[in-house]
Amino acid sequence: MSLRSSGRVRMLAAIASLALGSVPTALVAQLPLPTTNDPRVGLGAGLTDAEVAAKNLRLVSNSPKPDIYMPRDSAGNLDLGGLTYANSDLAFRGNYVFQGNFSGFQIWDVSDPRKPVRKVAYLCATGQGDPSIHGNLLFISAEGPGNRIDCGTQGVQDTVSEERFRGVRIFDVSDVANPKPVGWIQSCRGSHTHTLVPDPRDSSVIYVYISGSAGIRSGQELEGCLDVPPDSAGSSRGRIDVARVPLDNPAEARVVNGARIFPAQPRPASHGAAPGDTTQRRRPAAAGAPRERPGPDQCHDITVYPAIDRAGGACGGYGILLDISDPVNPRRIDFAADTNFAFWHSATFSNDGSKVVFTDEWGGGTQPRCRVTDPLPWGADAIFTIADNQLTQHAYYKLPAAQTPQENCVAHNGSLIPIPGRDVMAQGWYQGGVSVMDFTDPNHPVEIAYFDRGPVDSTRMYIAGSWGAYWYNGYIYSSAIARGLDILELTPSEFLTQNEIDAARSVVLAEFNPQSQPRFVWPATFSLSRAYLDQLERGQGLAADRIAQARRDLDAAERLSGAQRQQALTRLASTLEPLAANAADAARVRLLVQSVRDLAAAR
Repeated sequence: MSLRSSGRVRMLAAIASLALGSVPTALVAQLPLPTTNDPRVGLGAGLTDAEVAAKNLRLVSNSPKPDIYMPRDSAGNLDLGGLTYANSDLAFRGNYVFQGNFSGFQIWDVSDPRKPVRKVAYLCATGQGDPSIHGNLLFISAEGPGNRIDCGTQGVQDTVSEERFRGVRIFDVSDVANPKPVGWIQSCRGSHTHTLVPDPRDSSVIYVYISGSAGIRSGQELEGCLDVPPDSAGSSRGRIDVARVPLDNPAEARVVNGARIFPAQPRPASHGAAPGDTTQRRRPAAAGAPRERPGPDQCHDITVYPAIDRAGGACGGYGILLDISDPVNPRRIDFAADTNFAFWHSATFSNDGSKVVFTDEWGGGTQPRCRVTDPLPWGADAIFTIADNQLTQHAYYKLPAAQTPQENCVAHNGSLIPIPGRDVMAQGWYQGGVSVMDFTDPNHPVEIAYFDRGPVDSTRMYIAGSWGAYWYNGYIYSSAIARGLDILELTPSEFLTQNEIDAARSVVLAEFNPQSQPRFVWPATFSLSRAYLDQLERGQGLAADRIAQARRDLDAAERLSGAQRQQALTRLASTLEPLAANAADAARVRLLVQSVRDLAAAR
């Protein structure tokens, strides 16, 4: 299918213009229409044999789910009609990947990313299963009312029961093949997601921010739970639960605070159904005066950035900027609303903390929201800058290729890629696949790589695709809801050089939880200096002859050793330093100079 009709183009432009919201009209106008002229459009369907389209990303391996996570009907056929056995989020430690599942979790040894080895597939009903790792302690979110303390899958029948578990489970995974439950944190709304927060003054404890979106459980089942309006005394609404976990005794973990971070005002306006869905859902208007809807009383995801004492709360109707310098008492310092957002879902900071990307999970991840008729700002990313503790909204980014009605697709989870001097993130879009987006210029984000498969089925929609895509120690890991674990790697392109990829790979993390964002620090390498030179060439930030000479000098210095190498690099830095004054990209020239000086000082 192609956009040959000028009338169709005008229709799509009109749809896009419906969603101007609080963002300057010029920024919305810059968004491209969802294109059907893309290799991702029209891919053949299949669970294990779907067609693939990729650009600047290579699939290193796919590891299918084990049989215990592949439900079957009474006739023995695969039954993918529900989320009970869906893969969810990821966490990382050393050579291990911890993959959540609505019915437990898996632990993968990825020492060889080409051949991951499953160490365990642990069966435990959770109803989301998002994982985090800290040392040998694995934390697993559990929200559903049928979850049991004993991990059983038979459910809980009684309205009030001591067998029910809703909160965060804690496992000891010092032996990754034999996880052992060692504690839990019961909470009033369960844990849809959670975030680990270090104590800056006490390394013997860790805090857990618990985001629960389900109904309030009975106070008879868990003391202190109270289902009353959020502004009422003792309400279990309008707060995030803060739990304290003693690392040497996780059985003593408990909730120590209910942080009230939400704005005391009505829920902001947001869009309704897409234009193409409106006629199907048209209902008579309710009689009487319109009711004022209360503001959000919970967060979906909270991403903390301890290095800058900040957190981004994606909280239903708002994006909230938090001060977490006192982790027990997070404090709201600013918030934003957007009429183009249906559900603020998750957040990712730039490495310097000057930007944050919020996502809109319009449709809850179970609906096709990347169709050619869906407005671009809906179900997209919104990029904000942060200055003087205030959020300022800039452009949107959405998957540019139109998806079919058989593919659940909307912005979902992702993380930064440590490309020096740039803001780049990988992101899962459910059955829209994995997209890599550069948001260095917050007004002009651009896609630089992607990987996508066709739908699971060509006739009906099953919930599938990439739950989240995260960079970890040289690779992008994507948790495929129905298809297992994908491991991908970036390849050089006009958007990204091999030197930039090598510099990103030089950043090695011992541990990574996507909602606990680390600060990237690049070691002194020749790849780092060459990456800055590549960027100066791409952006014409320095004269071409100066770039060529600097490359020759770097090559010559690399062939030397000891004091001779140090002297050569020191001379190069001294030669480059005065060039910043007249360079088109002075800031990047200074980064280059510093990287060369660091190389000279390195042993």
